[in-house]
Amino acid sequence: MRKLIAALGIALAVALSAPLAHAVQPDEVMADPAKEARARELSRELRCMVCQNQSIDDSDATLAKDLRLLVRERIAAGDSNKQVLDYLVARYGEFVLLKPRFEAHTLILWLIPPLVLIGGGLGLWLHIRRRGRVVEAVADMPAPLSAEEQARLQRLLAGNDQKA
Repeated sequence: MRKLIAALGIALAVALSAPLAHAVQPDEVMADPAKEARARELSRELRCMVCQNQSIDDSDATLAKDLRLLVRERIAAGDSNKQVLDYLVARYGEFVLLKPRFEAHTLILWLIPPLVLIGGGLGLWLHIRRRGRVVEAVADMPAPLSAEEQARLQRLLAGNDQKA
């Protein structure tokens, strides 16, 4: 039992420390801590073209390493963060950004999530409203016929009802 608890503890420690691990290699790190911080910040904003939904800061892919080095080269050359991002967008397209810019050609990317949310809420509201009407209609229905009333109805339909 103790071995199981120890194994679970180790697995938990590894799982919790995984988000802290980055793919940046020691040979990539810049000597200036301020520039390195900028490079890491930019690397978290850029998409790995191989992994697709992972930043180049977290990716072990060769292309991600090349992009990290390119970001560091541009920073070392004196480019601002915006200039580095503009350079990479010009070279690789908007897809390289994990968070697309809010511009006319990316407007649909920004509008789809709220429109889907509003549409889903409207659909849910209509469903609940329609269901409420069905419940009200069932509540307004007359009570079922008693056995005596059913027998009288059968006699009426058969045409031999003595009572009038």
